[in-house]
Amino acid sequence: MLRAIFNFETGSGFRASCLGVLAWVAFGLVWFAHPVAAAPVTYELDQAESVVGFTYYFNENGTVGKMPVETAELSLDLKDVSRSTIDVTLRPDRARAGFLFATEALKGAQVLDVRAHPTIRFVAREITGTVHSARVVGDLTVRGVSRPVALAAQLFRQRGTDAGELDQLSILLTGSLDRHDFGASGYADLVGPTIDLRILARINRSE
Repeated sequence: MLRAIFNFETGSGFRASCLGVLAWVAFGLVWFAHPVAAAPVTYELDQAESVVGFTYYFNENGTVGKMPVETAELSLDLKDVSRSTIDVTLRPDRARAGFLFATEALKGAQVLDVRAHPTIRFVAREITGTVHSARVVGDLTVRGVSRPVALAAQLFRQRGTDAGELDQLSILLTGSLDRHDFGASGYADLVGPTIDLRILARINRSE
């Protein structure tokens, strides 16, 4: 019943991350069956309920961290996804990496260098496909380094809303990146290159 809207892929180390139905239920996400919006609709971010989860591999052991979503400028057309726009900004300077040493190392000059680069940003440049299977190509900027990536997201109405109600939605972006592609190469002897991402943005239709 739950079907992805976007596929997440890139030639520079991003890979799709598949999550089961139980994971979606845990997030409080409910798939809507038929898009009804006929034109792009602007949505506002619910900042308190939006978060980035990431997993890094310390001595090959996965450790989970979190990073807040600062802003999300979203205009969604559920009948013609190519008319949608996505611009998401994250706050790595407010990240938590599981324990104090890892958090400080993550923010430091050898990894994310948050003093010089306090935000991470993704801007969609092209969206193709349909509401059930689309591809989002955009620019991801980390540490001031931008790389083109193709993202996949999943769009849901929020749990507890009525079928067909599109005022409260959730967008889930998942995937993996190679941190060395962005120059975040510190502590390579301790931490692996792969960072798994899960961005959950709760959004409400603008009045």
